[in-house]
Amino acid sequence: MHATIDDYLADKDAAAVDMFCRLRTLVLGLGDDVEEQVRTAEVRWGRGRVFAAAFVYSSRLEIAIDLPRRVHHPQLREAFPTTGKVTTHRLSIATPDQLDDGVVALLAEAYATVGASTR
Repeated sequence: MHATIDDYLADKDAAAVDMFCRLRTLVLGLGDDVEEQVRTAEVRWGRGRVFAAAFVYSSRLEIAIDLPRRVHHPQLREAFPTTGKVTTHRLSIATPDQLDDGVVALLAEAYATVGASTR
């Protein structure tokens, strides 16, 4: 049995669920070829390769964005190399306004670069 978005979000904090749903809409809006994988612990998005993931932790939204370079962002918790070409950036979002244009730009870059081809 595969988990669904509703299954994943069922017991989560309402404010964090709202932020998750906003993020999900942003990611799925990047292109018709975005594939969503719902896991018990997180939701991943890819197009050939996973380029972003998210999970609700308490009342926060935690986002992992894979990029071909290291970047800085006010909500960045950590960044670490995943492969020789990819760095995973973990952002912690506590309020809806933190899902800003900067996060959207990072997701778009991840979709266009890492999601498209980088292994």
